[in-house]
Amino acid sequence: MTEHPEQSEPNASDHQVDHRRGASSTLSRLNARLGSSALAEEPRALLREALGATATESSGTPVAPHPDQRVFLDSISVNGFRGIGRKARLPLTAKPGVTLVVGRNGSGKSSFAEGAETALTGRTARLDKQRGEVWRRHWRNLHDGADPKVEVRLFIAGDPRLSTLTCTWSGDDVTAPEVEFRRLGHGRRPFAGIGWERALKDYSPFLSYADLDKVLNGRPSEQYDSVAAILGLRELTDADERLQGIEKALDSALKQAEAERPVLAEALSALDDPRAVRALAVVGKAGDPDFVDPDFVELDALVTSLPDADEGRLRELRTTAALTGPDLGAVGAAVDRLREAVAVLDDVRASGAEDAHQCAELLAKALEYSRRHEDEDTCPVCGSDRALDEAWAERAAEQVATLWQEAATAREARTGLRDAVDALRYLVTPVPAWLPAPLVDPWEEWQACRATDDAERLAARAESAALVLADACAALRDEALRELEKLDEEWRSCVTRLAGWLDRARPAYAGRPRLCQVRAARKWLKEARAELREERLRPFEDYSQRIWEELRQQSNVDLRSVRLTGSEKATVRKLVMDVSVDGTEAAALGVMSQGELHSLALSLFLPRAAAPDSPFGFVVIDDPVQSMDPAKVHGLAKVLHDLGETRQVVVFTHDTRLQRAFTNQEFPVTVLEVERAGRSVVTVNRVTDPVGQALADARALIRTRNLPPVAMTHVLPSLCRTVLERAFSEAAWLRLHRVGLAEHEAEKTVAGAVTLMDIAALGLFGDPSKKTGDVYRELRRRCGPGAVDLIRQCQEGAHPSGTSMSDPHRFVDDIKAVALTVSKPEEGP
Repeated sequence: MTEHPEQSEPNASDHQVDHRRGASSTLSRLNARLGSSALAEEPRALLREALGATATESSGTPVAPHPDQRVFLDSISVNGFRGIGRKARLPLTAKPGVTLVVGRNGSGKSSFAEGAETALTGRTARLDKQRGEVWRRHWRNLHDGADPKVEVRLFIAGDPRLSTLTCTWSGDDVTAPEVEFRRLGHGRRPFAGIGWERALKDYSPFLSYADLDKVLNGRPSEQYDSVAAILGLRELTDADERLQGIEKALDSALKQAEAERPVLAEALSALDDPRAVRALAVVGKAGDPDFVDPDFVELDALVTSLPDADEGRLRELRTTAALTGPDLGAVGAAVDRLREAVAVLDDVRASGAEDAHQCAELLAKALEYSRRHEDEDTCPVCGSDRALDEAWAERAAEQVATLWQEAATAREARTGLRDAVDALRYLVTPVPAWLPAPLVDPWEEWQACRATDDAERLAARAESAALVLADACAALRDEALRELEKLDEEWRSCVTRLAGWLDRARPAYAGRPRLCQVRAARKWLKEARAELREERLRPFEDYSQRIWEELRQQSNVDLRSVRLTGSEKATVRKLVMDVSVDGTEAAALGVMSQGELHSLALSLFLPRAAAPDSPFGFVVIDDPVQSMDPAKVHGLAKVLHDLGETRQVVVFTHDTRLQRAFTNQEFPVTVLEVERAGRSVVTVNRVTDPVGQALADARALIRTRNLPPVAMTHVLPSLCRTVLERAFSEAAWLRLHRVGLAEHEAEKTVAGAVTLMDIAALGLFGDPSKKTGDVYRELRRRCGPGAVDLIRQCQEGAHPSGTSMSDPHRFVDDIKAVALTVSKPEEGP
């Protein structure tokens, strides 16, 4: 049974507790502020409607993550993906705490981090910038023939059983994984539809080394959005977008009516007709400063007072006069493109590329069949014995690769043909709702082109149908225009335009008061959002500054403030970080080293990941130590330890300094070591402390049978000497850290102690210059008189004669007792 993580965050400050309430508190506080404002009732009603719609959408789906049901990682299993061949599992503890996943470069540890990130988000930092294309082509493991798969087991607080996220790929596009989510009580469903996308974007729990650069070097709008999203103000932005949509529709309609008015006035001015004079007086002249809303009653009377005519016939004529057939220029270009694509494909078929394509497909299917049926002794086609053996498979694989290269031209030609067919079909417009009888057959023939599959026949049919239809439309249109002129000459055509404008202008001008109300509502919301943004940003800024104070070790750069400036317009919004160097204001990117910039990026990322509103109880950080000096690594361990009190922190690193920094400061940490053997076989082992690991090596030697005598007289003492060296070194690091020695000085001091006596003196006294007699006296005091003899035996193992021991097991036990005693320095008086 997975252990339930803690749900409370006892160290959260009051403003963080208020922040924890998130979106619901934002809307409730805004509604309270709205109720006490001096805003008119109409804008208030608009705001309530917009905020109510936002609250409905924000309710989410039943399986979407929630801060009260935080998500933790139980394990990550990977096979056939990146550096991992056959299935490897990274076991984790689904509760707050720090886990370091260590291993040399190329061991496969980052494949676990990237696999989990791909499963949850569909991407990793490797997909970005210049490395993306290479990564997309070479993401499958070279040594594993099975389909790549990532499985992430999740613990969701409140669920008695684990949930599972399974990520597979049906094709070669790493950006198109198929991810299935299985959760108790909700069955199986595609992960993309369960409502985690927004939370993963706002509170991304993944940070890689490449992402550290993006935090600071990304576009200003992205930096702004990454911080603004977690302040719980997205609901306000969504409400404003709704109001903005209403404003845009009303304003656009009014502007269109206003833009048409001068053109209509010009047409009316050109008529020598008393009705046009009356209409012009209502519509107003262009540029008239005294113009007010038109008298639509007067315009209605003018529009409806036409001479007697068959209105049905008039409508038919007007519709016919407005008909437009196919664009012959566009159709001609599309037909030429299609015929050229057909010719290219014919040339490819003649060149043999098409045969190469078909042959490659055939061989690829045969390869796939042979891999899935390795135990079959006969060929499924011809029945011969072991035709599809390993040698055949190797030759066939090479041939498939060669054939695919030859077939590339065929694939390009078929793609070009499909695009050309689609482009021509796109030009075929649907049959209008009403058509004159002479146009029915030619338009149906034009419409039928969409159903024509043969490319050459499609080109010929479309070219012919377009010409026939265009000619027919032109002829009927000219005839309709001539008949309309006979019915009421110029006035009737002008009235048609006037009636069309009237239909658009009436609702546009009627919406002008509502437009003013919407603008008033948006202005009030903008001011309220700015105030709430500053209020919510303060705890984020405080948290960032506290993290920076831990990471800045020995840096003279102060982080003075973190601000969001501008509005939601992409061209003006940005995140501003005010720093000072020895009290002088400066730009962060201009004065900070790479290590300082990465520390600053961590100061911005970690508050996002640790935001009380985040539904994710875990944070995955890949390779954060690069470019950091030893002092900052020490500070990073402290920051991660503090974060681990309320979050599950999983850090992937090949740098041993971070593990040592946890040990030196006596912070609890789980260490998992990833090792990679031949053919991408990856294993994960729980790492004990360095002393315990050396003791395990010594005991393993004792258990080995049929060893030569030299193993006990020389090798075993040497291994036990290593146990003592590591114990004394651990004590030395702790002692130097307790006295406040700078990290780089401590590293220099420990590295300077070479002999066992030097290391022992440093661990026992903090002074490597102490004499051997002092070391022996202290050992007798703390460990008993036998400790000195044990050390001498370990040293004698390096001599040609070696050392003898009657009971190797007891010898190792005694060494362990001494090591455990001296590994922790005694507390001072």
